[in-house]
Amino acid sequence: MTTPIRNLPRRVPGWVKVLSAIVLVLAVLFAGLRLSVVPGLKDLFGTETQDRSGPALLESIQDMSRYEAASGNFQVVVDLEKDTKFLPDAIRGSRTLYVGAGTVDAYVDLGKVGDDDVTVDDDRTSATLRLPHAALGEPALDPDRSYAVSKQRGLLDRIGDLFSDNPNGEQAVQKLAARHIGDAAKDSELTARAETNTTAMLQGLLRSLGFEKVRVTYGS
Repeated sequence: MTTPIRNLPRRVPGWVKVLSAIVLVLAVLFAGLRLSVVPGLKDLFGTETQDRSGPALLESIQDMSRYEAASGNFQVVVDLEKDTKFLPDAIRGSRTLYVGAGTVDAYVDLGKVGDDDVTVDDDRTSATLRLPHAALGEPALDPDRSYAVSKQRGLLDRIGDLFSDNPNGEQAVQKLAARHIGDAAKDSELTARAETNTTAMLQGLLRSLGFEKVRVTYGS
């Protein structure tokens, strides 16, 4: 008698498993992209947003002696690209086009004015004030007017976003936009305008107190 030989199950090669995993990841990414592109599909899942933030806590109070004399509005387009050596951009790399809008304030620190910086004549009709030069504050981005125009990321960057605590983070372009806005403020006439406005404010204030001649100078 002859016994039929059963066909043993064939072992799946390792490269087939790797290829299947890659195809599955691409399918998930493609499905997520479709959901974000096609209008109305996300509504089928009934996504809700709830604000569970706690109350804001006051950490400290600081007395200010600055006179905010001028404020400038700026806008910059940031084109930030990150490349990886020996890998094409489609695999590893990113490029973000970001529009940053914000303000920079110019102020005169009146707290630095000492007794020797104020001179008043005996008749109290003439006064001379020496103030420090106007300075610039830190750039403040406006989130309502700042936005990302486009984002391009390689495959590995997209996969990394799935496991990141802050996917698609924009900290790098935001910092770069703030730096460019700060540089633009330095090249502008913002501090000169602040000194002009401070002079006009002090002259109007002292003249209302009876001073006929008010002279304001700036220096260290």
